[in-house]
Amino acid sequence: MNRLHPFSAVTMAIQQAITGFTLPFFLVIFLSSVTDVVTTTWAFVLAPAGLVLGVAYALAYYYRFEYGMTSDTFDVQSGVFSRRSREIPYGRIQNVDIARGVVQRLLGLAVVSIETAGGGSTEAALRFVSEGEANRLQRQIRKRTAEVKGRQREPRPSAADESTTTDEEPVEPRPDKPTSPRGADRGREVADEIGPAESSEASGYEVDRRREQRLFDLRSRELLLYAFTSFRPAAVAAVLFLFFLATDTILEYFVAIAQPVGGPEDLETGTTGSYGVLTLVSFVNGLVITYLLSVAYTFATYFGFRLSRADEDFVYERGLLQRYSGSIPAEKVQSVTVTDNPAQRLIGYAGLWVETAGYGPDSSAGSQSAVPLAKRRRVYTFTENLTDVERPRFHRPPTIARRRYLVRYSLIALAIVAVAFAVTRVTVLERWYLAVAVFTAVPPAAHLRYVNLGYFVGEDHLVIRRGFWRRRTTVVPYYRIQTVSTRRSIFQRRLGLASLLVDTASSRTFSQATPTIYDVDLEDARDVHETGRKRLQSALRERARSDDPGFSVDFT
Repeated sequence: MNRLHPFSAVTMAIQQAITGFTLPFFLVIFLSSVTDVVTTTWAFVLAPAGLVLGVAYALAYYYRFEYGMTSDTFDVQSGVFSRRSREIPYGRIQNVDIARGVVQRLLGLAVVSIETAGGGSTEAALRFVSEGEANRLQRQIRKRTAEVKGRQREPRPSAADESTTTDEEPVEPRPDKPTSPRGADRGREVADEIGPAESSEASGYEVDRRREQRLFDLRSRELLLYAFTSFRPAAVAAVLFLFFLATDTILEYFVAIAQPVGGPEDLETGTTGSYGVLTLVSFVNGLVITYLLSVAYTFATYFGFRLSRADEDFVYERGLLQRYSGSIPAEKVQSVTVTDNPAQRLIGYAGLWVETAGYGPDSSAGSQSAVPLAKRRRVYTFTENLTDVERPRFHRPPTIARRRYLVRYSLIALAIVAVAFAVTRVTVLERWYLAVAVFTAVPPAAHLRYVNLGYFVGEDHLVIRRGFWRRRTTVVPYYRIQTVSTRRSIFQRRLGLASLLVDTASSRTFSQATPTIYDVDLEDARDVHETGRKRLQSALRERARSDDPGFSVDFT
């Protein structure tokens, strides 16, 4: 069994010392203000004692945390008072992530996260190990996981085969595993190039990197386009955090920049018009700041993005400040989604995402980017080669669905007008009737929602397209479908419509909704439901007779 890097003990000791010191200190201050039993002098005793206990706990945790690799499992033992032992079978491991921040890269350290299929969080995290140890673990676990999957796919020999097969029989080499210098002998060549002074660990890592086949590199132009044409919801949370952290300073800034265009002199004095100008200026500035934060976040996240192939896995690396490295097993991919927004469609670009069965670093939904942004034609070619899907011919919902969206958005516009009227009743703002202008957006909104819906029932895949602001075209192989459910609201029943939800094994969140075929005729929904059920059974029987992983990792 191995221990973490000694720096782990230092970081944990600092964290626990801060917690152990501040918690009793503030607790004593609070209790002394509500009762006479506790005095502030207690803090001078309890706070240092908490600091010592925190450091002691961190050191004990470090010395009792061990990890190791066996022939079948990756084992982790941890815990100070309550001992916990975990044995993670290689067959369940989906991803081995390596994360390195700026400080960690300077110190040559890394965080290794091991994720398993079906999990919503990291199964085991090693915080911290050396960079060389992280690369070794990633390489060895990936190798043993592939061996386990290979044994699972190997057909069992019959009794006749067992009786005629001997140890002396020659074994034919696999056609995809050449024994030329580019194959098995490549390791010896690289070892000779590195030299005998280097460790076998470094040699193995170099061999692993050189055997990777590069599939995609995000160029600087594409990175900038992706940063400026996408939006990250995390930027909104960052702006709200900054506002609550420095509310007075930000308000003073908004007042100062609003004054030249008619804003109030201060927040206490002003007219209705000046307050309106201040509100408009503050809103515009808030949007600009949020957008710039989103651009910076996207740029830092996907800087240096590259995707490679290693055996039957997709291997990715990305990040400027926080560098990530991990893999996406092809057999864990549940569906593939092409995404684009209006700005990206305008310049002819799109992105490619894959949904995996479990946790992913990009989101808790297990969604990971294979191609953040590239030319639309190139992304569609990637998708067709990756999934072997035929060119879809989309069917749209009936035109009555567009009327439904027209009514829906009209009700939303009416609600906006009602809110504007209520605001003018309780504030100094006037002219609530200007909000009626939102009704002009209702017809185009209903039309754009309608024309961006579609579905295609192929021989081996179901393709679903939906969304306008972020249009998603999802390719789902029939054998990956878990359930197909038909749902009908009160309004859909009146119009004879239905929606089909196609669920796979991937974990999803509110932001990553289940692929849905919206508002089709009830009879069409039943036909798609029945066709999907039959082709699912056929696909499962066909896959049971072969070892095809379903997704090709050589999709360039």
